[in-house]
Amino acid sequence: MRIAMLSPIAWRTPPRHYGPWERVVSLLTEELVARGADVTLFATADSETAGRLRSVCSAGYEEDRTINPKVWECLHISEVFEAAADFDLIHNHFDFLPLSYSGLVETPVLATIHGFSSPRILPVYRKYNGRVSYVSISDADRSPELDYIATIHHGLKVDEFTFQSEPGEYLLFFGRIHHDKGAREAVEIARRAGRKLLIAGIVQDQYYYEREVKPYLDNRQCTYVGSVGPRERDELLGGAYALLHPINFDEPFGLSIIEAMACGTPVIAFNRGSMPELIQHGTDGLLVSGVDEAVQAVEQVAAIDRAECRKTVETRFSVARMAGDYLRVYRQICQTRIS
Repeated sequence: MRIAMLSPIAWRTPPRHYGPWERVVSLLTEELVARGADVTLFATADSETAGRLRSVCSAGYEEDRTINPKVWECLHISEVFEAAADFDLIHNHFDFLPLSYSGLVETPVLATIHGFSSPRILPVYRKYNGRVSYVSISDADRSPELDYIATIHHGLKVDEFTFQSEPGEYLLFFGRIHHDKGAREAVEIARRAGRKLLIAGIVQDQYYYEREVKPYLDNRQCTYVGSVGPRERDELLGGAYALLHPINFDEPFGLSIIEAMACGTPVIAFNRGSMPELIQHGTDGLLVSGVDEAVQAVEQVAAIDRAECRKTVETRFSVARMAGDYLRVYRQICQTRIS
């Protein structure tokens, strides 16, 4: 089976720091290649893969602001679909725009929906419902207006994360600095719990950062460490007492959740979106309804067995499980086409 893997081009695949969609594409691609699959990765030219790499865009447009996103997105997507006859399946991780090309080719298209940025993009998905096969990344993120071939949770390479059997002292917020992710709520939880807070992630909303986060940074009780790469991520997650995930939206997944658990670090999360699918309350984290419950949970989370957190990822969120799930879907799509 010849697979065309279409990655976004906001960041390199895999990303150096931030880039969750690109990270998932890389994890899946490399695991499939390791299993002997014939995968061509369509990504930025500076991307890295053990498979074949095809590119038209030199670098991610978030990393090189001289690159016009719309121009190079069009060129990038057309590169895949103009070569569609060379592949048995196109696996789209590029949101809704590539769907508009799907009716022009015979090659079946699978789209992993990494979340809906707005209900306003649903008309595109509705139009190609049935022609394109859809995978959701959590049951919570399914639209009742669409048909899905499967829900496939993300996975990661567990051995990239160092298990820490003993908890650290600080609380950690790890994500985009944006209202949706709840950085301000994390500051409030840590302050009321009397714990030091480290904040890591890109500043996605500068106004929000300046108004809701920066005034509380004192480099003692509350410190912003910026966006971090894989090595620093492992150290930060593993060294934390707990990860705070006080989201203000129905999050489709949340890679930082399973990354923290892979290190043995339990998660305190607002009970929204996919959180109940990722966190087993009382086993590898605590699901709470708001700031007040989260403050109480800071003490309660000490009872969580860090080995159970690691076990959760090993059994439920490994890259091997993710790749196996996708291979079954690939076969199902291709067999249906033949029949």
